[in-house]
Amino acid sequence: MSPKSPASPKKHPPAPTRRLTTAQALVAFLARQYTERDGRRQRLISATWGIFGHGNVAGIGQALVEAGHGGNGTAHRMPYLQGRNEQAMVHAAVGYARQSGRLSAHAVTTSIGPGATNLVTGAALATINRLPVLLLPGDTFATRPADPVLQQLEVPYAGDVSVNDCLRPVSRHFDRITRPEALIPAALQAMRVLADPAETGAVTLALPQDVQAEAYDWPEEFFAERDWHVRRPAPDTHELETAVRAIRSARRPLIVAGGGVRHSAAEETLAAFTAATRIPVASTQAGKGALRHDHPADVGGIGHTGTATADELARAADLVIGIGTRFSDFTTASGTLFSNPAVRFLHLNITAFDAHKLAALPLVADARAGLEALTTALAGRGYRVDPAYETEYTGAKEAWEERVDASFATPDPTARPTQTQVLGLLDDLVTEEDILINAAGSLPGDLHKLWRTRSRDQYHVEYGYSCMGYEIPAAIGVLLAAGGRRRTRPVWALVGDGTYLMNPTEIVTAVQENLPLKLLILQNHGYASIGGLSEAVGAERFGTAYRHRDADGGFTGPPLPVDLAANAASLGLRVLRAATVDDLRKALSEARDAEGPTCVYVETETPDTVSGPPPAQAWWDVPVAETASRPAAVKAREEYDRRVAARRRHL
Repeated sequence: MSPKSPASPKKHPPAPTRRLTTAQALVAFLARQYTERDGRRQRLISATWGIFGHGNVAGIGQALVEAGHGGNGTAHRMPYLQGRNEQAMVHAAVGYARQSGRLSAHAVTTSIGPGATNLVTGAALATINRLPVLLLPGDTFATRPADPVLQQLEVPYAGDVSVNDCLRPVSRHFDRITRPEALIPAALQAMRVLADPAETGAVTLALPQDVQAEAYDWPEEFFAERDWHVRRPAPDTHELETAVRAIRSARRPLIVAGGGVRHSAAEETLAAFTAATRIPVASTQAGKGALRHDHPADVGGIGHTGTATADELARAADLVIGIGTRFSDFTTASGTLFSNPAVRFLHLNITAFDAHKLAALPLVADARAGLEALTTALAGRGYRVDPAYETEYTGAKEAWEERVDASFATPDPTARPTQTQVLGLLDDLVTEEDILINAAGSLPGDLHKLWRTRSRDQYHVEYGYSCMGYEIPAAIGVLLAAGGRRRTRPVWALVGDGTYLMNPTEIVTAVQENLPLKLLILQNHGYASIGGLSEAVGAERFGTAYRHRDADGGFTGPPLPVDLAANAASLGLRVLRAATVDDLRKALSEARDAEGPTCVYVETETPDTVSGPPPAQAWWDVPVAETASRPAAVKAREEYDRRVAARRRHL
């Protein structure tokens, strides 16, 4: 009897596929990606910004037409937003991501060549600030039908290099899609990085223009809805116990709250921790608002642009507890601020890279999960700072608030306001609903020292990259995240004249979308921040004023006849001019109530030493010429040598 033949393998029907171009498949995929954290689910990529050129119009452009007007209902549509400048589109996407708590993001598509390279600044800003944005630049032909094609960079030693490679060092993830089927693993990796709180930043998928338009039979499973869980890693038990011991032994601890507190939505948990321990909380630019300004433990900004209260506490602290901060040089005063010989650092951060800075005891965890664990671990051990320490910092805080009041005071309502008086008038007007956006110039310093933050997301100052031109497009992104065309929250973009001239283009977008942007332009005819720095380092304010040339060829002549208010009006904004303190008070109130995009324009007065902001309470290292013939530089170098001698390595 012959042995039985093995059974034939069971045949399965072929998996269903859908024939689409690479661009169509990518857009359809993106419209079905979601994040989930704490039971809340939202679209990961909720819209796509774009400027079209020959490198993306027939690919991503055509795909967006189908995605915006297809027959699949509204759930999987991909809304399109029309930008005017590629860098600005990334800024708008970053503003949206920050306001969305990093749980939702935008994509940005551009053509090849200058459209792609214009993304670099925005990508650097996103990555430095740990904020997600998906970049989809067009790229030169993968099939190389002609060499070179329009806008192609020819590199003799590397035929596969294009200008898009400029985005590699400023992206958290970069891939070039040279075949349609390569999109499947690349797109999944891109989503993983965008949704990962420890890795997120700019993600770039470079898309050769021929591959964008090439068709492929995509597995239907690729287009299924997919949830990306945003994790909250808890601390390691050994690291937690070490952190508890360090806190219990500290007599003068100080918390430095960074942007990670906000990204984790850990503000209430931080408030509970401080209520139990009475440890004071200072904040970085990204962390300001972690506690309300009137919370007893809030001692304001820290570092070069910080308050006297926070900086004096930092100098005497024996334990500095960083929460979600990068400990940049502005925070550490270039290594001179934490001067107690016995000071040690404890750093709660979701990334090990940041948690080990300054030779800190690391507590690698999500900010909220880590604070919850610390609060629980300390609860049964009776830790609380000495009442005398609490009395010390609350008294110092009251004294600082008197200095803020003096800077905000407007004794003459008919006078031209100073910059700090402008902030004081805003301070009188806003509620916890308002959001203020700023990024560069002298305003970040004044805001960090003086602004009284009323809600967790009111203070939106981008100071990781300190990028001039961020404010207007970022405000558009914030408006889209905070209610869009529905007037739910007033959003203010605060810009100086230098910043305005860098990037006013997205005013047109705000007008097109009828977003209730409140643009406040402060005209001081030059770079106030860098002008002051230039004077301090012996460069004599050279090249920092917007003025006519004088007889000697310098720039000390009359102010240039540039009318920024007229320019803003020409781009479609309603403009309110304010010449005096009283005018400005009325204009700000009118702008806040406006339902459409509105600009308030004011020329500011140079403050004197009494009415101006308090000076820097800590140093910042900007190297000064070691040898010079001009007295200003010689004197500045002497001061620099004195300051740099105080720097220390924390080991």
